[in-house]
Amino acid sequence: MSEKDADRKGFKALLLFGPPGSGKGTLGKVLAQAADHVHLSSGDVFRGLDPQSAQGKLFREYADKGRLVPDEVTIEIWHLYVLGLIKSGAYDPDKQFLLLDGIPRTVRQVNLIMPYLDLQSILVLEMSDVEGLINRLVGRAKIEGRVDDQDPAVLRTRMDVYQSETAVILDHLPKELITWVDAGQTKLRVLRDVLGKLADLLNPPL
Repeated sequence: MSEKDADRKGFKALLLFGPPGSGKGTLGKVLAQAADHVHLSSGDVFRGLDPQSAQGKLFREYADKGRLVPDEVTIEIWHLYVLGLIKSGAYDPDKQFLLLDGIPRTVRQVNLIMPYLDLQSILVLEMSDVEGLINRLVGRAKIEGRVDDQDPAVLRTRMDVYQSETAVILDHLPKELITWVDAGQTKLRVLRDVLGKLADLLNPPL
């Protein structure tokens, strides 16, 4: 499949949503490994940029000035990164899903990214126990040395921002594709529920 064909047909994709600490990153990696798909977070994209590449230079133009990367540039960088994965053989759009984590993050990004996607499903990890999430993040931060995740007040603000932004984004996505899973369970039970709902999609029976 050529890069041009990939653009025209759209990349088969599953969107992962969930508040900080809900485990969406871990779940995305497990699903990718189990069914041979590609888990891709916005953090992966920006951290993995070659500073000498076109997308790396585009990112640096904003980062070096201390400016937030605009939605249009974010999606352009994401798209160039995906095309790079295809070119390198790390992603085969004929056979693999993109499991997108942390992108799109705004309604504008939804509108910009959808022409590139053949959206198959939207997985939302929901957790009503905000204090439980905060305790989980603080515990992880202490183990991993993440200073920015050790302030409960900051974490509560992040939770509020996620809830307000995600609710708006989901309103602009197909309701029939949304699957809700309780992320307050143990990791194995969350994985069990997700596989029960999405296993046939990600790994169709022969």
